[in-house]
Amino acid sequence: MSERFNHHTVDARWQQVWDERGSFHADDHSPKPKSFVLEMFPYPSGRIHMGHVRNYTMGDVLARYRRMQGFEVLHPMGWDAFGMPAENAAMEKKVHPGDWTRANIAAMRAQLKRLGFALDWSRELATCEPDYYGQEQALFLDLYEGGLVYRKESAVNWDPVDMTVLANEQVIDGKGWRSGAPVERRKLSQWFLRITDFADDLLDGLKALDQWPEKVRTMQENWIGKSVGLKFRFALAEPAAGFDTLDVFTTRPDTIFGASFAAISVDHPLALALAANDPALVAFADDCRTTGTAAAEVETAEKKGYDTGLSVVHPLDPTWTLPLFVANFVLMDYGTGAVFGVPAHDQRDFDFARKYQLPITRVVAPSAAEADLPVGDAADSAPGVLVNSRFLDGMSVADAKAAVVARAEAEGWGEGTTVWRLRDWGVSRQRYWGTPIPIIHCAACGPVGVPKDQLPVVLPEDVSFDIPGNPLDRHPTWKHVPCPTCGAPARRETDTLDTFVDSSWYFIRFASAPADRPFDKAVAEQWLPVGQYIGGVEHAILHLLYARFWTRALRHIGKIDVAEPFTGLFTQGMVTHETYKSPDGRWLAPDEVEQRDGTLVTVERGEPVTLGRIEKMSKSKKNTVDPGPIVDQYGADAVRWFMLSDSPPERDLPWSESGIEGAWRFVQRLWRLSGGQSGAAGADADLDRKVHRSTAGIAADIEALSFNKAVAKIYELASAIDKAPASASRDTAIATLVRLIAPMVPHLAEEAWSLLGEPGLVADAAWPEVDPALLVDDEVTIAVQVNGKLRDTLTVAKGLPREEVEALALGAEKIARLLDGKPPRKVIVVPDRLVNIVA
Repeated sequence: MSERFNHHTVDARWQQVWDERGSFHADDHSPKPKSFVLEMFPYPSGRIHMGHVRNYTMGDVLARYRRMQGFEVLHPMGWDAFGMPAENAAMEKKVHPGDWTRANIAAMRAQLKRLGFALDWSRELATCEPDYYGQEQALFLDLYEGGLVYRKESAVNWDPVDMTVLANEQVIDGKGWRSGAPVERRKLSQWFLRITDFADDLLDGLKALDQWPEKVRTMQENWIGKSVGLKFRFALAEPAAGFDTLDVFTTRPDTIFGASFAAISVDHPLALALAANDPALVAFADDCRTTGTAAAEVETAEKKGYDTGLSVVHPLDPTWTLPLFVANFVLMDYGTGAVFGVPAHDQRDFDFARKYQLPITRVVAPSAAEADLPVGDAADSAPGVLVNSRFLDGMSVADAKAAVVARAEAEGWGEGTTVWRLRDWGVSRQRYWGTPIPIIHCAACGPVGVPKDQLPVVLPEDVSFDIPGNPLDRHPTWKHVPCPTCGAPARRETDTLDTFVDSSWYFIRFASAPADRPFDKAVAEQWLPVGQYIGGVEHAILHLLYARFWTRALRHIGKIDVAEPFTGLFTQGMVTHETYKSPDGRWLAPDEVEQRDGTLVTVERGEPVTLGRIEKMSKSKKNTVDPGPIVDQYGADAVRWFMLSDSPPERDLPWSESGIEGAWRFVQRLWRLSGGQSGAAGADADLDRKVHRSTAGIAADIEALSFNKAVAKIYELASAIDKAPASASRDTAIATLVRLIAPMVPHLAEEAWSLLGEPGLVADAAWPEVDPALLVDDEVTIAVQVNGKLRDTLTVAKGLPREEVEALALGAEKIARLLDGKPPRKVIVVPDRLVNIVA
């Protein structure tokens, strides 16, 4: 065995062997128990980053370990390949989005393969290929036929420069994230999926996901947002524009005596009716529509209102009227599009009331005696008891809510209602690089689904990005087709699907990918649900919620008998790095900085560098480290080992040169140790015990995804083997160690396994068996106290009789010296734990 592990030759050789043998191809027909391990698939940006490396290393260790445990493992890889970055590249670099995306996939595939991940590349998929998105179109049509897809006019964020709808998350400070143009609120006909039909089920299902992080379940629960409240009717003081009542929903009916105004959305039917004869209201509404629909943006925008001159009658006091405003912070898509304002206890209402000089009345106070406590400079949302609220005074908030609902229902002006924060999923995107929505619009027949035998509806290649907006809209031929129903000239839907649709079912396609349908139900259900899903917490809500909805929707229409797609979820921490700035304030990359005489300076000019905070690696701050040169220098196994070491996997991992160098040194140590078999005879009971306990402990740590703890146990075992004298036990320990490290440093393990003369591949070897007898402690350490103070310890056989323990304690040199020949007054023995001598 050579003195140094040469990753330059070893890594490639074993990667080729695994590839040629199809070592990691999952067998649908295997009689073994099945295990589906999956990391969230990447967007093909062109380069993998250290976050990818950490994510996929964790999944790889678990997948390899499960194979060694006797499971048939599905561990696939694919590409979340549609989306705006490809269109941006088309505009900026004058390349076709497909060419840009496929070149990136090729580059990233090669990078991932260099790290030796145990992936089933035979199941590779890319969402931008017709054989994938054509099957997605088929599922969309199935949901359409099942009543779970509909089209309606909806308020959207519209970027007037890019001429596309933006998701709320793409509106930054009221402007389009890419163009920087002020976003407008527009009404467009959009396609929606009925996710709200499954709101209760999605919420209830979270209770059973006990292998998910609590914070993710809480985030989803809050996003679904079940609210129990009161839906009631204000009477208009005087009927107007054909309206004599106004429906309002509130989650705080207890505060109804604190109301000082009512407000409706600019898109409320009453506001639209009033605007027909009020140019000033039209101008106000147009101004409101320059703000996007993002909830965070609406909350932080300046509160603006238009006094309609109308009033509504308080439902509990016919002599009390409230002014009615049209307000920019009320959205038609939330509740009924109408609210009543309680300024003392809602900051939004407080700001509005201050601006328009409306009353602010406290109706919840810390105690009844503090009814006149001033509200101050901000709304008071603290809990308390009802005050200034007539028959509710002195009640708790919960009791007051129930009392108002009961009164409303008894008197017929309202009813207790449950509403949801969750809204139906708008999936239309005015973009080219996405899945074409398989609908044809006919003037006579309306929207008609594309016949299944005409799928996939393939994106046309001959498109231009010289003009902002969706190229499909202006394509001369692609969008013009006959109606499948009546044959008349018709038009294809030119919107494409939200890319979250692509990632809502890809795991099912990994499990089963027949050419003639999206998946085979029986085959897919062998693998599903995914036993362990690994990815960033930034996907805690949208992706994971949409995937949970999608499986339920497919179950609803009889396509699959799976509700939850992911049994186990793990959200790993980020890989972080120091940040650096030049004297003129520019961000500097790590390779632009070096230390000279203990000072950070720029490599090029030797100028002083400002050391910034350790932050998540990002292109914007240039604190990224390219895995390629690191793998070149240190090898795949050292990089993998570093990603698993030190930091718990759920926490951020700071990248450091010293850290990767330390990982490389330990890889070299493992290499030297694995070649140290001597052929000597003899047993070493202590080493045997250490090996079996390490094997059991490392297995438990991997199962718990506590990779850093498993790494620590391998360090300890390697040290124990290093120190042990030559023996048959030591030779066995070395062979066992090679199997234990195989999921983490597979190239070294494979090479060592071969040189040790072991049969087959270590990738196919079984996890070492554990002798339960060697896991039991047969000795215990007992504390010996004199008058309650620890004076000595004894190591004795476990379960030693009391009288023998007492005799050993009294005979110990330290204890005999303290007693000085005097007999003890009393000796208390706690078996296997303690001896207390009262002198």
